[in-house]
Amino acid sequence: MIELKKVSKWFPVGGGRTYVLRNINLEVKQGEFLSIMGPSGSGKSTLLNVIGMLDRFEEGEYWFRGEEVSKLKEKQISALYKQYIGFVFQAYHLIDELTVYENIETPLLYKDVKSSERKAIVSDMLDRFNIVGKKDLFPTQLSGGQQQLVGIARALAASPGLILADEPTGNLNSKQGEEIMEIFKQLNSEGVTIIQVTHSEKNAAYGDRVIHLLDGWIVEP
Repeated sequence: MIELKKVSKWFPVGGGRTYVLRNINLEVKQGEFLSIMGPSGSGKSTLLNVIGMLDRFEEGEYWFRGEEVSKLKEKQISALYKQYIGFVFQAYHLIDELTVYENIETPLLYKDVKSSERKAIVSDMLDRFNIVGKKDLFPTQLSGGQQQLVGIARALAASPGLILADEPTGNLNSKQGEEIMEIFKQLNSEGVTIIQVTHSEKNAAYGDRVIHLLDGWIVEP
């Protein structure tokens, strides 16, 4: 499903370069559950953003479902993202002007899901994450944990084939965190591919395998 070949990302600094990712070779098969670990600043979120087509890279190749991403036009990349990817952001990335209900509904609008079906899916998500009472509130009226739940609900609403999760339980209490990881595990058992960035050994253990990053390199633990 995903193959990165010698992918590097860097920023020009002075007359040189500061590397964020170095020579990344990674293959993720359909239906796999991959955990990415490493200290802060090791390039974990950047790698997730590259896989999620939100960040460009300077060197190497990225193949997604048989297509070389760097050779696609922005419109094609956007279409791939909307069709296949659900992203859970560490910083939520909710739309402040939209209610909880509308935020969760957004990816369904991109996919042209019928109104009655959208209503049923959003209702199911509100129920599943126990946020029915928050549906008419705006993100700024929610706690960090509640915003995180809305972000996860939004990512799952369109039934993506690939879920990318950046510290998905970072703002949740331990019980909520465990519930989210169990939902991920269930989705994975149904064939959804999941790639998560986490600091938590416990969360990482939900994955089929773990890769470790250090200073932009994939390293042996």
